[in-house]
Amino acid sequence: MTATTTLPLVPPCSRTRAAVGRLIIRRALDRLPLQVRMGPDGTLGRGGPAMAVHDPIAFERRIAAEGLIGFGESYVAGEWDARDPVAVLTVLAGHVAALVPAPLQRLRGLWAARHPVTDRNTPDGSRSNIERHYDLSNELFAEFLDPTMTYSSAVFRALPARHEDLAAGQHRKIDMLLDLAAVGPHTRLLEIGTGWGELAIRAARRGADVVTLTLSREQKDLAERRIKAAGVEDRVEVRLCDYREARGSYDAVVSVEMIEAVGAEYWPVYFATLDRLLAPGGRVAIQAITMPHERMLATKDTYTWIHKYIFPGGMLPSVQVVEEMARRHTGLRVTRCEGYGAHYAQTLKLWRERFAERADRVAELGFDETFRRMWTFYLAYCEAGFASGYLDVHQILLTAGNGDGDRP
Repeated sequence: MTATTTLPLVPPCSRTRAAVGRLIIRRALDRLPLQVRMGPDGTLGRGGPAMAVHDPIAFERRIAAEGLIGFGESYVAGEWDARDPVAVLTVLAGHVAALVPAPLQRLRGLWAARHPVTDRNTPDGSRSNIERHYDLSNELFAEFLDPTMTYSSAVFRALPARHEDLAAGQHRKIDMLLDLAAVGPHTRLLEIGTGWGELAIRAARRGADVVTLTLSREQKDLAERRIKAAGVEDRVEVRLCDYREARGSYDAVVSVEMIEAVGAEYWPVYFATLDRLLAPGGRVAIQAITMPHERMLATKDTYTWIHKYIFPGGMLPSVQVVEEMARRHTGLRVTRCEGYGAHYAQTLKLWRERFAERADRVAELGFDETFRRMWTFYLAYCEAGFASGYLDVHQILLTAGNGDGDRP
């Protein structure tokens, strides 16, 4: 990662588009339970969390040109700010369906940004997409994660939780998944998405024989060091391998928040691969960030700020999609599904607070102020999604069904 992060300039806008955009933006903001101070032009909104727009012209031009991508870019550029950005973003997430007038919603295909072809999750594209996020710096992630280096939702004993509760919450989450998959002594376990190795270590300590797959060289190197330090290297093999290239037969397959990086185009391949790798009588346990099905359908082709700056090629499924993909492409069926969205909101809050506390250290690692504002917005954006109920996270168990699926 270079020390300088480049943000696009304020996009040019025709006079007509700027005027129409200004009208739509101000009308939308004025209907929300927010207090929006628009520079010297006064305050919009119906009361609630406060945000200050320091440069209304740039703010409105970005949104007129790029929609919600522009809203995020405007924050990163310092054109608006808030004492509590999560509260502001939670209001927006809770009203997202009403932000764009219905006639424009119906014309979404004409004005909404589209996913770049380069972000497709082909085998080469997936490696590139993963590198752009997970290979930023192991040291960067270590600044805000807990000592388990687990970058997914914890499940806490009680809410609210403290930062001191994170490691136990991550172990609780991992143990729940391993229990779902019935992982124990001599279980042949495949993990798709290594992270930094904590799940593999915990499974090996149960006596399982673990193969874990990653596309991140940075993660692989640190995971192998952590696995060796834990004394379980004889039970864990870390492979730099795309899930589509995996071979073997496993009693259990576990995957934590990796399906989000698969892309809708490859969901059938992903589920068929799970089925192909699973031994008869085996179990699949996945943790997945999900969206309500109708919102997923409405936004599935939309290119967002998160795609552009954080997770290129990503796509969140609904629980219904998981059920449909299993039914159409495997002999597996969803037999258990539990949601923990409030726990993810809390996890993200703790990460965001720690990231802010370690800002000076992050700067010392070479990440400039623009990058730090970008990641602050990313963590706040995701926290707001879960706090508002716009997003959820589920642990899902798939086991052999009735054999009526259209298996490839």
